[in-house]
Amino acid sequence: HVQLVESGGGSVQAGGSLRLSCVVSGYTSCRYDMSWYRQAPGKEREFVSRIVSGSRTSYADSVKGRFTISQDMAKSTVYLQMNMLKPDDTAMYYCKSTCRAGDFFGQGTQVTVS
Repeated sequence: HVQLVESGGGSVQAGGSLRLSCVVSGYTSCRYDMSWYRQAPGKEREFVSRIVSGSRTSYADSVKGRFTISQDMAKSTVYLQMNMLKPDDTAMYYCKSTCRAGDFFGQGTQVTVS
């Protein structure tokens, strides 16, 4: 069993910043391949960023240079630092764990950029 709890969302003006957090609990082996996804109203869920083994990172083209993913293994927490936010970044943001036990998503945290 894996539980993911996101926090840090909110409402900001364009150009602002937010830092999302995702606390992971459960199987230790399910903390090494972590991702952030987002879903805007009326759209499909899309990939935002991924971190593997605490260091290998990848990003969607739409957020490269603006978002930074990181992980604190000691705190079992994954972060998404979001800078230069745009209205198009408005969405529900979800944390995802990928491991042998399966794929797990949290409940999400809402980000609104006006």
